Amino acid sequence: MNVRQKTIKQEISASGVGLHTGANVTLTFCPAPENHGFKFQRIDLDGHPIIEADADNVTDTSRGTTLTQNGASVSTVEHVMASLVGMDLDNVLIKLDGPETPIMDGSSIQFVDLLEEVGTVEQNADREYFTIPHNITYTEEDRKVEIVAMPLDDYRFTCMIDYNSPVLGSQHAGINTIAEFKKEIASCRTFCFLHELEYQLSHNLIKGGDLNNAIVIVDKEVTKDELRHLAKLFNRKDIDVAPQGILNNMELRYQNEPARHKLLDMIGDLALVGMHLKGHIMAARPGHAANVAFAKKIKAAIKKEKNKKIQKVYDPSAKPLYDVVQIMDILPHRQPFLFVDKILELSKNHVVGVKNVTMNEEFFKGHFPGAPVFPGVIQIEAMAQVGGILVLSTVPDPRNYLTYFLKIDNVRFRAQVLPGDTIVFRCDLLEPIRRGIAQMKGVGMVGEKIVVEAEMMAQISKVKQAEPAQ
Repeated sequence: MNVRQKTIKQEISASGVGLHTGANVTLTFCPAPENHGFKFQRIDLDGHPIIEADADNVTDTSRGTTLTQNGASVSTVEHVMASLVGMDLDNVLIKLDGPETPIMDGSSIQFVDLLEEVGTVEQNADREYFTIPHNITYTEEDRKVEIVAMPLDDYRFTCMIDYNSPVLGSQHAGINTIAEFKKEIASCRTFCFLHELEYQLSHNLIKGGDLNNAIVIVDKEVTKDELRHLAKLFNRKDIDVAPQGILNNMELRYQNEPARHKLLDMIGDLALVGMHLKGHIMAARPGHAANVAFAKKIKAAIKKEKNKKIQKVYDPSAKPLYDVVQIMDILPHRQPFLFVDKILELSKNHVVGVKNVTMNEEFFKGHFPGAPVFPGVIQIEAMAQVGGILVLSTVPDPRNYLTYFLKIDNVRFRAQVLPGDTIVFRCDLLEPIRRGIAQMKGVGMVGEKIVVEAEMMAQISKVKQAEPAQ
């Protein structure tokens, strides 16, 4: 049974301070269309730049996870991201009027409560899952970090932390399914060791820090003078060390709350994969840097699996969805500028097409004599024509429309294409078509090799009225 994508019913906001910047900030969760995913928007900056919640956009993991794109950054995103995944959402725009998400109480629970308050709504598009196909591992020997994702038809987490601390000891936490997130994980707060707190305070690194939003583990002998100094810094009458070995600013919600919070962080960081996952994630001593590196390994596995699907699609002996004659009923292009020979798959969100490269192509006379190579610009044109089939399939009379390039980004040519090769192109919509504007990600493969990939933006425009029926 297919699961539909979900967004929230209406906007809802929360205000607070950024843990590290100390900036007062308002965060607003907003409904988003199908296939939008999770994105942040800095509404305090000119142009209101968008920052996609993507592991490839991570620029700092030293004191939380920071994303940067389009000249803008947003930091400490992990608690917000965990709440979105924990609430089983797919498409949300998060607007911010500052550089950092509000720390709230140091957990995700207040974000979860907000999302529950407005409720969710199912959308028409199906959700896409990535099921871990085999063990995916990540290790850092120097820090004794180990993370593995194993195949499972659910989303399960097991986490262990050990900082060689006699106070904290070795702790474990886990959930059998992501549906347990709110009950077991969402309310677990961030923590730090006293020696870290002192360093960060002395270097002005936690301008928004407060003893109400962090568990402080006392990992050394503390004098009365030091406690009085801390009380003064945090505007408290007095501070002492509780029997559990933490500052008495708060009570633990769970005996293993630190391990549960590390699991929360990991859920948030792995949300940057950009797709709902199915698998069992087991982690020893995880942290933001390791989480993000692991997310990138999962993204690479997703890309590899998608490429395998493209390879399996092409059977030269199978009847195509559209042959070249049918393609000419949709596309306005004609020889010598028609570069699509077959369409193999077509859905609302993707298309797969084929270009057979032969020595008869006119441009091989000059590109290059004695060493023919299929020009990269023609590869992009062929990819765009395949994408044009997808875009024009959304209008009832494609013969009366043209598609125009608006932008091409992130173009990569990864291998030469030679006469005799067959390029299989796949184009996927990055977001729903709006006002005739389509944004797509395209990949071209020859056999098992990616030869070209790009992100494209195009506009469909009506050029003539349909002729009346005779």
